Amino acid sequence: MFMLRWLWKNMKGDRAIYCLGLCLTVIGQSMYLIAPYITQQIIDTFLVGDKAAENLQNGTDTLIFMLLMMFGFTLLRTIVQYSSSMCYEHTSQGIIYRVRKILFDNIEKQDAAYYDRHRTGDIMTVVTGDLEMVRHSIAWIIKVTLECIVLYSATMIYFFTIDWLMALCMMILTPVILVITKGFRKVVGPFYVDLREKLSGMNTRAEENISGNRVVKAFAREDTENERFDKANKEYNEANKKAAFTWLKFFPGLEISAQSLSVVCLLFGGIFVATGRLTFGEYAAFSGLIWTLSNPMRTLGNIVNDYQRFTASANKIIELYYGKPFITDREDAEEVEGRISGKVEFKNVSFAYGDTEVLHDISFTAEPGETVAIMGATGSGKTTLIDLIPRIYDVSGGQVLVDGHDVRMMRLKQLRGAIGIATQDVLLYSDTIEGNICFGNIDLPQEDVVKYAKAADADEFIRKTADGYDTIIGERGVGLSGGQKQRISLARALAVKPSILILDDTTSAVDLETEKHIQDALANLDFPCTKIMIAQRISTARNADKIIVLKDGTVAESGTHEELIQQNGYYREVYDLQK
Repeated sequence: MFMLRWLWKNMKGDRAIYCLGLCLTVIGQSMYLIAPYITQQIIDTFLVGDKAAENLQNGTDTLIFMLLMMFGFTLLRTIVQYSSSMCYEHTSQGIIYRVRKILFDNIEKQDAAYYDRHRTGDIMTVVTGDLEMVRHSIAWIIKVTLECIVLYSATMIYFFTIDWLMALCMMILTPVILVITKGFRKVVGPFYVDLREKLSGMNTRAEENISGNRVVKAFAREDTENERFDKANKEYNEANKKAAFTWLKFFPGLEISAQSLSVVCLLFGGIFVATGRLTFGEYAAFSGLIWTLSNPMRTLGNIVNDYQRFTASANKIIELYYGKPFITDREDAEEVEGRISGKVEFKNVSFAYGDTEVLHDISFTAEPGETVAIMGATGSGKTTLIDLIPRIYDVSGGQVLVDGHDVRMMRLKQLRGAIGIATQDVLLYSDTIEGNICFGNIDLPQEDVVKYAKAADADEFIRKTADGYDTIIGERGVGLSGGQKQRISLARALAVKPSILILDDTTSAVDLETEKHIQDALANLDFPCTKIMIAQRISTARNADKIIVLKDGTVAESGTHEELIQQNGYYREVYDLQK
Protein backbone atom coordinates (compact mmCIF):
# COMPACT_ATOMS: atom_id res chain seq x y z
CA MET A 1 0.00 0.00 0.00
CA PHE A 2 2.88 2.37 0.70
CA MET A 3 4.07 2.09 -2.90
CA LEU A 4 0.60 2.84 -4.22
CA ARG A 5 0.38 5.90 -1.95
CA TRP A 6 3.80 6.97 -3.22
CA LEU A 7 2.63 6.63 -6.83
CA TRP A 8 -0.52 8.61 -6.06
CA LYS A 9 1.56 11.36 -4.43
CA ASN A 10 3.69 11.72 -7.54
CA MET A 11 0.67 11.79 -9.86
CA LYS A 12 -0.07 15.32 -8.71
CA GLY A 13 -1.23 17.25 -11.75
CA ASP A 14 -2.34 14.12 -13.61
CA ARG A 15 -4.62 12.51 -11.04
CA ALA A 16 -7.83 13.59 -12.78
CA ILE A 17 -6.63 12.15 -16.08
CA TYR A 18 -5.60 8.90 -14.40
CA CYS A 19 -8.94 8.59 -12.61
CA LEU A 20 -10.64 9.20 -15.96
CA GLY A 21 -8.57 6.35 -17.38
CA LEU A 22 -9.64 4.08 -14.53
CA CYS A 23 -13.31 4.96 -15.09
CA LEU A 24 -12.99 4.33 -18.82
CA THR A 25 -11.41 0.95 -18.05
CA VAL A 26 -14.38 -0.02 -15.88
CA ILE A 27 -16.80 1.11 -18.60
CA GLY A 28 -14.85 -0.55 -21.41
CA GLN A 29 -14.55 -3.90 -19.64
CA SER A 30 -18.20 -3.88 -18.62
CA MET A 31 -19.19 -3.38 -22.25
CA TYR A 32 -17.78 -6.81 -23.08
CA LEU A 33 -21.01 -8.24 -21.61
CA ILE A 34 -23.26 -6.43 -24.08
CA ALA A 35 -22.48 -8.56 -27.14
CA PRO A 36 -23.07 -11.92 -25.35
CA TYR A 37 -26.31 -10.55 -23.86
CA ILE A 38 -27.57 -9.50 -27.29
CA THR A 39 -26.43 -12.85 -28.70
CA GLN A 40 -28.44 -14.60 -25.99
CA GLN A 41 -31.56 -12.63 -26.94
CA ILE A 42 -31.09 -13.28 -30.67
CA ILE A 43 -30.68 -17.04 -30.20
CA ASP A 44 -33.65 -17.44 -27.85
CA THR A 45 -35.87 -15.09 -29.85
CA PHE A 46 -35.02 -15.76 -33.48
CA LEU A 47 -33.29 -19.16 -33.65
CA VAL A 48 -34.40 -21.79 -31.09
CA GLY A 49 -37.42 -20.39 -29.25
CA ASP A 50 -40.95 -21.74 -29.63
CA LYS A 51 -41.86 -18.80 -31.85
CA ALA A 52 -38.43 -18.41 -33.44
CA ALA A 53 -39.65 -18.76 -37.05
CA GLU A 54 -42.52 -16.34 -36.50
CA ASN A 55 -40.28 -13.84 -34.73
CA LEU A 56 -37.71 -14.09 -37.49
CA GLN A 57 -40.36 -13.42 -40.12
CA ASN A 58 -42.08 -10.56 -38.33
CA GLY A 59 -39.12 -9.06 -36.46
CA THR A 60 -36.49 -8.66 -39.15
CA ASP A 61 -36.08 -4.97 -38.32
CA THR A 62 -35.52 -5.82 -34.65
CA LEU A 63 -32.91 -8.43 -35.58
CA ILE A 64 -31.06 -5.97 -37.81
CA PHE A 65 -31.22 -3.32 -35.06
CA MET A 66 -29.78 -5.76 -32.52
CA LEU A 67 -26.95 -6.69 -34.90
CA LEU A 68 -26.20 -3.01 -35.49
CA MET A 69 -26.19 -2.50 -31.73
CA MET A 70 -23.55 -5.22 -31.36
CA PHE A 71 -21.42 -3.52 -34.00
CA GLY A 72 -21.95 -0.06 -32.49
CA PHE A 73 -21.11 -1.13 -28.94
CA THR A 74 -18.00 -2.95 -30.19
CA LEU A 75 -16.85 0.24 -31.94
CA LEU A 76 -17.67 2.33 -28.86
CA ARG A 77 -15.80 -0.09 -26.60
CA THR A 78 -12.73 0.18 -28.84
CA ILE A 79 -12.83 3.99 -28.61
CA VAL A 80 -13.23 3.84 -24.82
CA GLN A 81 -10.29 1.44 -24.45
CA TYR A 82 -8.09 3.55 -26.71
CA SER A 83 -8.95 6.66 -24.69
CA SER A 84 -8.17 4.91 -21.40
CA SER A 85 -4.78 3.78 -22.74
CA MET A 86 -3.99 7.38 -23.73
CA CYS A 87 -4.85 8.52 -20.18
CA TYR A 88 -2.57 5.87 -18.66
CA GLU A 89 0.31 6.69 -21.00
CA HIS A 90 -0.01 10.43 -20.39
CA THR A 91 0.04 9.88 -16.63
CA SER A 92 2.93 7.40 -16.68
CA GLN A 93 5.12 9.70 -18.76
CA GLY A 94 4.30 12.60 -16.45
CA ILE A 95 5.13 10.71 -13.27
CA ILE A 96 8.51 9.41 -14.45
CA TYR A 97 9.42 12.94 -15.57
CA ARG A 98 8.62 14.32 -12.11
CA VAL A 99 10.21 11.45 -10.21
CA ARG A 100 13.37 11.53 -12.35
CA LYS A 101 13.63 15.27 -11.71
CA ILE A 102 13.31 14.73 -7.94
CA LEU A 103 15.78 11.84 -8.01
CA PHE A 104 18.40 13.85 -9.88
CA ASP A 105 17.88 16.79 -7.54
CA ASN A 106 18.36 14.43 -4.60
CA ILE A 107 21.46 12.91 -6.21
CA GLU A 108 22.94 16.39 -6.59
CA LYS A 109 22.30 17.16 -2.92
CA GLN A 110 23.85 13.98 -1.57
CA ASP A 111 27.14 14.36 0.26
CA ALA A 112 30.39 12.59 -0.56
CA ALA A 113 29.66 9.78 1.90
CA TYR A 114 26.67 8.74 -0.22
CA TYR A 115 28.89 8.23 -3.27
CA ASP A 116 31.35 6.32 -1.11
CA ARG A 117 28.55 3.85 -0.32
CA HIS A 118 26.81 3.60 -3.71
CA ARG A 119 28.15 2.53 -7.06
CA THR A 120 27.65 4.75 -10.09
CA GLY A 121 26.09 1.89 -12.04
CA ASP A 122 23.54 1.35 -9.26
CA ILE A 123 22.51 5.02 -9.33
CA MET A 124 22.25 4.97 -13.14
CA THR A 125 20.06 1.86 -12.97
CA VAL A 126 17.69 3.66 -10.60
CA VAL A 127 17.14 6.65 -12.90
CA THR A 128 16.79 4.50 -16.05
CA GLY A 129 15.62 0.89 -15.81
CA ASP A 130 13.95 1.15 -12.41
CA LEU A 131 11.96 4.22 -13.48
CA GLU A 132 10.84 2.38 -16.60
CA MET A 133 9.32 -0.27 -14.35
CA VAL A 134 7.39 2.50 -12.55
CA ARG A 135 6.05 3.70 -15.89
CA HIS A 136 5.15 0.11 -16.80
CA SER A 137 3.30 -0.37 -13.52
CA ILE A 138 1.11 2.69 -14.12
CA ALA A 139 0.53 2.12 -17.81
CA TRP A 140 0.10 -1.67 -17.68
CA ILE A 141 0.13 -3.45 -14.28
CA ILE A 142 -2.54 -1.33 -12.57
CA LYS A 143 -4.54 -1.07 -15.79
CA VAL A 144 -4.55 -4.82 -16.45
CA THR A 145 -5.24 -5.63 -12.79
CA LEU A 146 -8.33 -3.41 -12.87
CA GLU A 147 -9.41 -4.92 -16.21
CA CYS A 148 -9.18 -8.43 -14.78
CA ILE A 149 -11.10 -7.52 -11.62
CA VAL A 150 -13.87 -5.70 -13.51
CA LEU A 151 -14.16 -8.32 -16.24
CA TYR A 152 -14.26 -11.24 -13.82
CA SER A 153 -16.65 -9.53 -11.39
CA ALA A 154 -19.02 -8.23 -14.05
CA THR A 155 -19.10 -11.63 -15.74
CA MET A 156 -19.89 -13.46 -12.51
CA ILE A 157 -22.65 -10.99 -11.65
CA TYR A 158 -24.12 -11.52 -15.10
CA PHE A 159 -23.84 -15.30 -14.72
CA PHE A 160 -25.67 -15.22 -11.37
CA THR A 161 -28.51 -13.24 -12.98
CA ILE A 162 -28.90 -16.07 -15.51
CA ASP A 163 -28.49 -19.13 -13.25
CA TRP A 164 -26.84 -19.27 -9.84
CA LEU A 165 -25.93 -22.96 -9.98
CA MET A 166 -24.20 -22.68 -13.36
CA ALA A 167 -22.38 -19.58 -12.10
CA LEU A 168 -21.07 -21.54 -9.11
CA CYS A 169 -19.88 -24.30 -11.44
CA MET A 170 -17.95 -21.69 -13.47
CA MET A 171 -16.25 -20.49 -10.25
CA ILE A 172 -15.11 -23.96 -9.21
CA LEU A 173 -11.53 -23.49 -10.47
CA THR A 174 -11.00 -20.02 -9.00
CA PRO A 175 -9.52 -21.27 -5.67
CA VAL A 176 -7.03 -23.41 -7.61
CA ILE A 177 -5.86 -20.35 -9.56
CA LEU A 178 -5.46 -18.31 -6.36
CA VAL A 179 -3.41 -21.03 -4.62
CA ILE A 180 -1.06 -21.36 -7.61
CA THR A 181 -0.65 -17.59 -7.86
CA LYS A 182 0.07 -17.20 -4.15
CA GLY A 183 2.73 -19.90 -4.33
CA PHE A 184 4.33 -18.25 -7.35
CA ARG A 185 4.38 -14.83 -5.66
CA LYS A 186 6.10 -16.24 -2.58
CA VAL A 187 8.80 -18.03 -4.59
CA VAL A 188 9.60 -15.45 -7.26
CA GLY A 189 9.96 -12.32 -5.06
CA PRO A 190 13.61 -12.87 -3.93
CA PHE A 191 14.62 -13.74 -7.49
CA TYR A 192 13.74 -10.27 -8.75
CA VAL A 193 15.63 -8.59 -5.90
CA ASP A 194 18.68 -10.60 -6.92
CA LEU A 195 18.02 -9.84 -10.60
CA ARG A 196 17.97 -6.12 -9.82
CA GLU A 197 21.34 -6.36 -8.04
CA LYS A 198 22.91 -8.29 -10.90
CA LEU A 199 21.73 -5.65 -13.39
CA SER A 200 23.25 -2.94 -11.20
CA GLY A 201 26.55 -4.82 -11.06
CA MET A 202 26.65 -5.25 -14.82
CA ASN A 203 25.92 -1.55 -15.38
CA THR A 204 28.65 -0.60 -12.91
CA ARG A 205 31.16 -2.77 -14.74
CA ALA A 206 30.21 -1.20 -18.08
CA GLU A 207 30.33 2.37 -16.70
CA GLU A 208 33.77 1.89 -15.17
CA ASN A 209 35.21 0.52 -18.40
CA ILE A 210 33.68 3.24 -20.56
CA SER A 211 34.93 6.06 -18.33
CA GLY A 212 38.30 4.35 -17.84
CA ASN A 213 38.82 3.22 -21.43
CA ARG A 214 42.22 4.97 -21.68
CA VAL A 215 43.54 3.05 -18.70
CA VAL A 216 42.23 -0.20 -20.15
CA LYS A 217 44.01 0.46 -23.45
CA ALA A 218 47.19 1.69 -21.76
CA PHE A 219 47.55 -1.59 -19.90
CA ALA A 220 46.24 -3.75 -22.78
CA ARG A 221 43.49 -5.05 -20.50
CA GLU A 222 40.77 -5.32 -23.13
CA ASP A 223 40.59 -9.12 -23.00
CA THR A 224 40.61 -9.21 -19.20
CA GLU A 225 37.92 -6.55 -18.91
CA ASN A 226 35.84 -8.34 -21.54
CA GLU A 227 36.02 -11.47 -19.40
CA ARG A 228 35.01 -9.55 -16.26
CA PHE A 229 32.08 -7.94 -18.04
CA ASP A 230 31.10 -11.29 -19.52
CA LYS A 231 31.07 -12.73 -16.00
CA ALA A 232 28.73 -9.96 -14.82
CA ASN A 233 26.62 -10.42 -17.95
CA LYS A 234 26.35 -14.17 -17.32
CA GLU A 235 25.34 -13.59 -13.70
CA TYR A 236 22.58 -11.25 -14.87
CA ASN A 237 21.57 -13.73 -17.56
CA GLU A 238 21.40 -16.58 -15.04
CA ALA A 239 19.34 -14.49 -12.62
CA ASN A 240 16.99 -13.56 -15.47
CA LYS A 241 16.57 -17.17 -16.51
CA LYS A 242 16.03 -18.27 -12.92
CA ALA A 243 13.15 -15.81 -12.55
CA ALA A 244 11.73 -16.66 -15.98
CA PHE A 245 11.93 -20.42 -15.47
CA THR A 246 10.24 -20.07 -12.09
CA TRP A 247 7.30 -18.46 -13.87
CA LEU A 248 7.30 -21.24 -16.46
CA LYS A 249 7.03 -23.85 -13.69
CA PHE A 250 3.78 -22.30 -12.49
CA PHE A 251 2.45 -21.35 -15.92
CA PRO A 252 1.17 -24.83 -16.95
CA GLY A 253 -0.97 -25.04 -13.82
CA LEU A 254 -2.51 -21.63 -14.51
CA GLU A 255 -3.02 -22.39 -18.19
CA ILE A 256 -4.58 -25.82 -17.60
CA SER A 257 -6.91 -24.41 -14.94
CA ALA A 258 -7.97 -21.56 -17.22
CA GLN A 259 -8.53 -23.81 -20.22
CA SER A 260 -10.47 -26.31 -18.08
CA LEU A 261 -13.28 -23.76 -17.85
CA SER A 262 -14.33 -24.82 -21.36
CA VAL A 263 -14.71 -28.40 -20.14
CA VAL A 264 -16.71 -27.23 -17.09
CA CYS A 265 -18.98 -25.13 -19.30
CA LEU A 266 -19.52 -27.94 -21.81
CA LEU A 267 -20.17 -30.57 -19.15
CA PHE A 268 -22.48 -28.73 -16.77
CA GLY A 269 -23.94 -26.47 -19.43
CA GLY A 270 -24.86 -29.50 -21.56
CA ILE A 271 -26.54 -31.17 -18.59
CA PHE A 272 -28.49 -28.03 -17.67
CA VAL A 273 -29.62 -27.45 -21.27
CA ALA A 274 -30.70 -31.10 -21.57
CA THR A 275 -32.69 -30.85 -18.34
CA GLY A 276 -34.23 -27.54 -19.37
CA ARG A 277 -32.54 -25.50 -16.66
CA LEU A 278 -30.79 -23.36 -19.29
CA THR A 279 -31.95 -22.18 -22.71
CA PHE A 280 -29.67 -22.39 -25.74
CA GLY A 281 -29.26 -18.62 -25.62
CA GLU A 282 -28.24 -18.68 -21.96
CA TYR A 283 -25.78 -21.49 -22.67
CA ALA A 284 -24.37 -19.44 -25.56
CA ALA A 285 -23.91 -16.51 -23.15
CA PHE A 286 -21.98 -18.73 -20.72
CA SER A 287 -19.94 -20.22 -23.54
CA GLY A 288 -19.23 -16.86 -25.15
CA LEU A 289 -17.97 -15.37 -21.91
CA ILE A 290 -15.63 -18.20 -20.89
CA TRP A 291 -12.67 -16.09 -22.02
CA THR A 292 -13.70 -13.28 -19.64
CA LEU A 293 -13.01 -15.71 -16.79
CA SER A 294 -10.06 -17.63 -18.23
CA ASN A 295 -8.19 -14.56 -19.45
CA PRO A 296 -8.04 -12.88 -16.01
CA MET A 297 -6.95 -16.19 -14.50
CA ARG A 298 -4.25 -16.60 -17.13
CA THR A 299 -3.16 -12.96 -16.83
CA LEU A 300 -2.95 -13.12 -13.04
CA GLY A 301 0.44 -14.83 -13.22
CA ASN A 302 1.85 -12.15 -15.52
CA ILE A 303 0.54 -9.45 -13.19
CA VAL A 304 2.23 -11.03 -10.17
CA ASN A 305 5.41 -11.52 -12.20
CA ASP A 306 5.58 -7.85 -13.23
CA TYR A 307 4.50 -6.63 -9.81
CA GLN A 308 7.45 -8.41 -8.21
CA ARG A 309 9.79 -6.72 -10.68
CA PHE A 310 8.14 -3.39 -9.95
CA THR A 311 8.55 -3.93 -6.18
CA ALA A 312 12.28 -4.64 -6.53
CA SER A 313 12.76 -1.49 -8.63
CA ALA A 314 10.45 0.72 -6.55
CA ASN A 315 12.33 -0.13 -3.34
CA LYS A 316 15.54 1.21 -4.89
CA ILE A 317 13.80 4.33 -6.22
CA ILE A 318 12.11 5.08 -2.90
CA GLU A 319 15.42 4.63 -1.06
CA LEU A 320 16.96 7.37 -3.20
CA TYR A 321 13.75 9.41 -3.37
CA TYR A 322 13.56 9.78 0.41
CA GLY A 323 17.31 9.59 1.05
CA LYS A 324 18.56 12.65 2.89
CA PRO A 325 22.17 13.85 2.94
CA PHE A 326 23.91 14.06 6.30
CA ILE A 327 25.55 17.37 5.43
CA THR A 328 22.78 19.96 5.21
CA ASP A 329 21.93 23.45 6.43
CA ARG A 330 20.97 23.47 10.09
CA GLU A 331 17.75 25.23 11.00
CA ASP A 332 19.75 27.67 13.12
CA ALA A 333 22.48 28.17 10.49
CA GLU A 334 24.01 31.62 10.32
CA GLU A 335 24.00 33.96 7.32
CA VAL A 336 27.32 35.84 7.30
CA GLU A 337 26.90 39.46 6.23
CA GLY A 338 29.03 40.85 3.42
CA ARG A 339 31.92 39.13 1.68
CA ILE A 340 33.74 36.44 3.63
CA SER A 341 37.25 37.70 4.43
CA GLY A 342 38.81 34.24 4.21
CA LYS A 343 40.18 33.43 7.65
CA VAL A 344 40.34 29.65 8.07
CA GLU A 345 41.02 28.02 11.40
CA PHE A 346 41.33 24.35 12.33
CA LYS A 347 40.77 23.70 16.05
CA ASN A 348 41.69 20.22 17.29
CA VAL A 349 40.14 18.68 14.19
CA SER A 350 39.77 14.91 13.88
CA PHE A 351 38.11 12.89 11.14
CA ALA A 352 37.39 9.20 10.61
CA TYR A 353 36.04 7.08 7.77
CA GLY A 354 33.93 4.65 9.76
CA ASP A 355 36.28 3.16 12.36
CA THR A 356 39.44 4.34 10.59
CA GLU A 357 40.78 7.64 11.92
CA VAL A 358 42.37 9.69 9.13
CA LEU A 359 43.04 13.00 10.90
CA HIS A 360 43.80 13.56 14.57
CA ASP A 361 43.96 16.80 16.56
CA ILE A 362 44.82 19.15 13.68
CA SER A 363 45.18 22.82 14.61
CA PHE A 364 46.40 25.76 12.51
CA THR A 365 45.16 29.11 11.21
CA ALA A 366 45.25 30.74 7.76
CA GLU A 367 44.78 34.48 8.06
CA PRO A 368 42.91 36.41 5.32
CA GLY A 369 45.11 36.77 2.24
CA GLU A 370 47.72 34.27 3.43
CA THR A 371 48.98 31.30 1.45
CA VAL A 372 49.17 28.02 3.34
CA ALA A 373 50.78 24.95 1.78
CA ILE A 374 49.89 21.42 2.92
CA MET A 375 52.53 18.76 2.37
CA GLY A 376 52.99 15.16 3.38
CA ALA A 377 53.44 11.65 2.09
CA THR A 378 50.71 9.86 0.17
CA GLY A 379 47.89 8.83 2.53
CA SER A 380 48.77 11.37 5.20
CA GLY A 381 45.30 12.99 4.96
CA LYS A 382 46.01 16.11 2.87
CA THR A 383 42.98 15.95 0.57
CA THR A 384 40.68 14.93 3.42
CA LEU A 385 41.89 17.97 5.37
CA ILE A 386 40.93 20.49 2.70
CA ASP A 387 37.63 18.68 2.03
CA LEU A 388 36.54 19.66 5.54
CA ILE A 389 36.55 23.39 4.67
CA PRO A 390 33.64 23.35 2.15
CA ARG A 391 32.01 20.52 4.15
CA ILE A 392 32.51 17.81 1.56
CA TYR A 393 32.85 15.85 4.79
CA ASP A 394 32.12 16.94 8.36
CA VAL A 395 34.63 16.67 11.17
CA SER A 396 34.39 13.83 13.67
CA GLY A 397 35.80 16.06 16.36
CA GLY A 398 36.94 19.65 16.80
CA GLN A 399 35.97 22.62 14.63
CA VAL A 400 36.72 24.13 11.25
CA LEU A 401 36.08 27.89 11.39
CA VAL A 402 35.71 30.39 8.55
CA ASP A 403 35.81 34.01 9.68
CA GLY A 404 35.24 32.73 13.20
CA HIS A 405 32.08 30.79 12.27
CA ASP A 406 31.91 27.01 12.59
CA VAL A 407 31.35 25.83 9.01
CA ARG A 408 28.61 23.50 10.29
CA MET A 409 26.68 26.60 11.37
CA MET A 410 27.00 28.38 8.01
CA ARG A 411 24.67 28.20 5.02
CA LEU A 412 26.15 25.70 2.57
CA LYS A 413 25.42 27.88 -0.44
CA GLN A 414 27.18 30.90 1.10
CA LEU A 415 30.10 28.82 2.38
CA ARG A 416 30.74 26.97 -0.86
CA GLY A 417 30.01 30.08 -2.93
CA ALA A 418 32.97 31.75 -1.21
CA ILE A 419 35.33 28.89 -2.03
CA GLY A 420 37.04 28.12 -5.33
CA ILE A 421 38.40 24.58 -5.72
CA ALA A 422 40.78 23.16 -8.32
CA THR A 423 41.39 19.46 -7.85
CA GLN A 424 44.18 17.25 -9.11
CA ASP A 425 41.67 14.85 -10.66
CA VAL A 426 40.06 17.34 -13.03
CA LEU A 427 36.51 16.89 -14.26
CA LEU A 428 35.62 18.96 -17.31
CA TYR A 429 32.20 18.83 -18.95
CA SER A 430 31.31 18.22 -22.59
CA ASP A 431 30.96 21.93 -23.24
CA THR A 432 32.98 24.81 -24.67
CA ILE A 433 36.17 25.85 -22.94
CA GLU A 434 34.47 29.11 -22.01
CA GLY A 435 31.48 27.19 -20.61
CA ASN A 436 33.81 25.16 -18.38
CA ILE A 437 35.59 28.26 -17.09
CA CYS A 438 32.24 29.96 -16.39
CA PHE A 439 30.82 26.86 -14.67
CA GLY A 440 30.65 28.56 -11.26
CA ASN A 441 29.74 32.01 -12.61
CA ILE A 442 27.65 31.77 -15.78
CA ASP A 443 27.34 35.58 -16.02
CA LEU A 444 31.09 36.12 -16.21
CA PRO A 445 31.96 38.72 -18.91
CA GLN A 446 34.12 37.56 -21.82
CA GLU A 447 37.02 39.82 -20.79
CA ASP A 448 37.08 38.22 -17.33
CA VAL A 449 37.06 34.74 -18.86
CA VAL A 450 40.20 35.68 -20.77
CA LYS A 451 41.72 37.39 -17.72
CA TYR A 452 41.43 34.32 -15.51
CA ALA A 453 42.53 32.04 -18.32
CA LYS A 454 45.68 34.16 -18.58
CA ALA A 455 46.15 33.99 -14.81
CA ALA A 456 46.08 30.18 -15.13
CA ASP A 457 48.44 30.39 -18.13
CA ALA A 458 45.75 28.79 -20.29
CA ASP A 459 44.99 31.60 -22.74
CA GLU A 460 47.81 30.78 -25.16
CA PHE A 461 46.93 27.13 -25.74
CA ILE A 462 43.19 27.90 -25.77
CA ARG A 463 43.64 30.31 -28.68
CA LYS A 464 45.48 27.60 -30.60
CA THR A 465 42.52 25.21 -30.42
CA ALA A 466 40.11 24.91 -33.36
CA ASP A 467 37.55 27.48 -32.18
CA GLY A 468 39.38 29.14 -29.32
CA TYR A 469 37.20 29.65 -26.28
CA ASP A 470 34.24 28.21 -28.23
CA THR A 471 36.00 24.89 -28.77
CA ILE A 472 33.89 21.96 -27.58
CA ILE A 473 36.01 19.69 -25.43
CA GLY A 474 35.22 16.02 -25.10
CA GLU A 475 33.80 14.22 -22.10
CA ARG A 476 36.02 14.69 -19.03
CA GLY A 477 38.29 16.92 -21.12
CA VAL A 478 39.40 14.28 -23.61
CA GLY A 479 41.71 15.81 -26.21
CA LEU A 480 43.49 17.99 -23.64
CA SER A 481 46.70 17.17 -21.82
CA GLY A 482 46.75 16.78 -18.05
CA GLY A 483 48.42 20.16 -17.64
CA GLN A 484 45.90 21.88 -19.92
CA LYS A 485 42.99 20.43 -17.97
CA GLN A 486 44.55 21.55 -14.70
CA ARG A 487 44.94 25.10 -15.99
CA ILE A 488 41.31 25.26 -17.16
CA SER A 489 40.30 23.91 -13.75
CA LEU A 490 42.33 26.67 -12.07
CA ALA A 491 40.75 29.34 -14.30
CA ARG A 492 37.33 27.94 -13.34
CA ALA A 493 38.19 28.24 -9.64
CA LEU A 494 39.44 31.83 -10.07
CA ALA A 495 36.37 32.84 -12.08
CA VAL A 496 34.14 32.80 -8.97
CA LYS A 497 36.49 35.33 -7.29
CA PRO A 498 36.63 33.21 -4.15
CA SER A 499 37.50 34.40 -0.68
CA ILE A 500 39.19 31.04 -0.15
CA LEU A 501 41.04 29.28 -2.98
CA ILE A 502 41.77 25.58 -2.49
CA LEU A 503 44.29 23.99 -4.84
CA ASP A 504 44.76 20.23 -4.64
CA ASP A 505 48.20 19.80 -6.26
CA THR A 506 46.86 21.77 -9.20
CA THR A 507 50.23 22.39 -10.85
CA SER A 508 51.51 18.81 -10.62
CA ALA A 509 51.10 18.26 -14.38
CA VAL A 510 52.65 21.53 -15.59
CA ASP A 511 56.30 22.43 -16.18
CA LEU A 512 58.26 24.64 -13.82
CA GLU A 513 58.05 27.68 -16.10
CA THR A 514 54.24 27.45 -16.25
CA GLU A 515 54.11 26.88 -12.51
CA LYS A 516 56.17 30.06 -11.96
CA HIS A 517 53.77 32.03 -14.17
CA ILE A 518 50.75 30.68 -12.25
CA GLN A 519 52.33 31.45 -8.87
CA ASP A 520 53.06 35.02 -9.92
CA ALA A 521 49.46 35.42 -11.11
CA LEU A 522 48.08 33.99 -7.86
CA ALA A 523 50.22 36.42 -5.88
CA ASN A 524 48.72 39.36 -7.77
CA LEU A 525 45.00 38.58 -7.95
CA ASP A 526 42.66 41.57 -8.21
CA PHE A 527 40.51 40.31 -5.33
CA PRO A 528 41.38 39.35 -1.72
CA CYS A 529 41.84 35.62 -1.38
CA THR A 530 43.22 33.14 1.15
CA LYS A 531 45.01 30.32 -0.65
CA ILE A 532 45.30 26.79 0.76
CA MET A 533 47.19 24.46 -1.52
CA ILE A 534 48.32 20.86 -1.42
CA ALA A 535 51.85 20.73 -2.76
CA GLN A 536 54.31 18.02 -3.71
CA ARG A 537 56.97 20.35 -5.07
CA ILE A 538 59.15 22.59 -2.95
CA SER A 539 58.85 25.19 -5.71
CA THR A 540 55.11 25.32 -5.02
CA ALA A 541 55.37 25.56 -1.25
CA ARG A 542 58.49 27.65 -0.63
CA ASN A 543 56.80 31.06 -0.98
CA ALA A 544 53.83 30.14 1.22
CA ASP A 545 53.28 32.14 4.40
CA LYS A 546 52.89 28.90 6.30
CA ILE A 547 53.68 25.27 5.48
CA ILE A 548 51.89 22.43 7.26
CA VAL A 549 53.42 18.96 7.01
CA LEU A 550 51.12 16.04 7.80
CA LYS A 551 52.24 12.59 8.86
CA ASP A 552 49.79 9.79 9.64
CA GLY A 553 46.96 12.30 10.01
CA THR A 554 48.69 14.63 12.45
CA VAL A 555 50.70 17.86 12.11
CA ALA A 556 54.34 16.75 12.10
CA GLU A 557 55.89 20.09 11.09
CA SER A 558 54.72 23.67 10.74
CA GLY A 559 56.50 26.86 9.71
CA THR A 560 57.94 28.80 6.79
CA HIS A 561 60.29 27.43 4.14
CA GLU A 562 63.34 28.84 5.90
CA GLU A 563 62.25 27.40 9.23
CA LEU A 564 61.49 23.93 7.94
CA ILE A 565 64.71 23.42 5.98
CA GLN A 566 66.55 23.93 9.25
CA GLN A 567 64.79 20.88 10.66
CA ASN A 568 65.60 17.28 9.81
CA GLY A 569 62.05 16.33 8.95
CA TYR A 570 59.96 15.36 5.92
CA TYR A 571 60.16 18.82 4.38
CA ARG A 572 63.95 18.86 4.49
CA GLU A 573 64.07 15.38 2.93
CA VAL A 574 61.88 16.53 0.02
CA TYR A 575 63.92 19.71 -0.29
CA ASP A 576 67.17 17.74 -0.57
CA LEU A 577 65.66 15.41 -3.16
CA GLN A 578 64.39 18.26 -5.35
CA LYS A 579 67.42 20.56 -5.16
